[in-house]
Amino acid sequence: MTAGRVRLSVAEARELGEAALRGIAYADEEARIIADHVIDAALCGYEYSGLAKILNIPESRHFRQPRRPMAVVRETGVSIAFDGGNNVGMLALYHAARAAIDKAGAHGIALVSVNDAWMSGRSAYFVEMIAKAGLVAIHTVGSSRLVAPPGGAKAALGTNPIAIAVPSARGPIVLDMGTSAFMATEVALRERLGQQLPEGVAIGPDGEPTRDAGLARRGALLPFGGYKGFGLALMMQALGLLAGGSKDGDNDYGYLFIAFRPDLLGPADAFEARVAGLVDYIKATPKQKGVDEIRIPSERAFRARERALREGLEIDRLVFDALVALREKAK
Repeated sequence: MTAGRVRLSVAEARELGEAALRGIAYADEEARIIADHVIDAALCGYEYSGLAKILNIPESRHFRQPRRPMAVVRETGVSIAFDGGNNVGMLALYHAARAAIDKAGAHGIALVSVNDAWMSGRSAYFVEMIAKAGLVAIHTVGSSRLVAPPGGAKAALGTNPIAIAVPSARGPIVLDMGTSAFMATEVALRERLGQQLPEGVAIGPDGEPTRDAGLARRGALLPFGGYKGFGLALMMQALGLLAGGSKDGDNDYGYLFIAFRPDLLGPADAFEARVAGLVDYIKATPKQKGVDEIRIPSERAFRARERALREGLEIDRLVFDALVALREKAK
């Protein structure tokens, strides 16, 4: 560990995260839910979505606006549309995912939407939660404008991830992918730490390519894979409108969960066994020279989680000191 790093046990990290959140006026249960989200991200190896993400919350313009309890705007037997009450997404979407589990468990399928929420964190966290309940989960996000279309010199779409999880006999299989070439949360962390971005992921306010994280934050990220990433981002933004986001940039966050029981289409245990068999078949594929293993989505993150649960976490000292400062406000 370098001098600029701090090692914490998982319990210490959780205590620090919850205390920092209480320092910015979150109640105990709210702090527990948000801290669990960021701790899980850190355990899975995503430091930029880990404890550092707590620092992004009070810096958001949304945080400085009043928040309200979540409210049901519309409900049917298989659907719920939530007004997120200007709550941070890591909190609002936790409750939405729980509602999706309950609805799908009772009726076989559920559609749950949330608007007026922001900064939802890792989509994988929510779909893994739903898959652990034995359900197939699809989660789409339409978010604030940070990504320029191909050829564009200004942000017009969000980073707009899509996440899918399916239960299997070997545990949930999870895919979580953003449609931008780089994650906005990691841009924020690199700007905080004075680190540059990779080549080819962002443009500055003048529309020219940049590696400067501060210029990228004032400019735009680029979609991954050119028109393919742009096309996915456009569809995620459109589904965000279905979920209640706006198209004028004033409140353009819209979140959608689709969850259903596999037994609607056949025996659930047979499906889970077939998914596990598919994974085994893929991992047994003959490997190219120099390749040790064929990995599936989520496998690296799950292994990182198991290791970090034993060994603890490392965070940058600047992040640690800033969290301690927030913790002091709670006293």
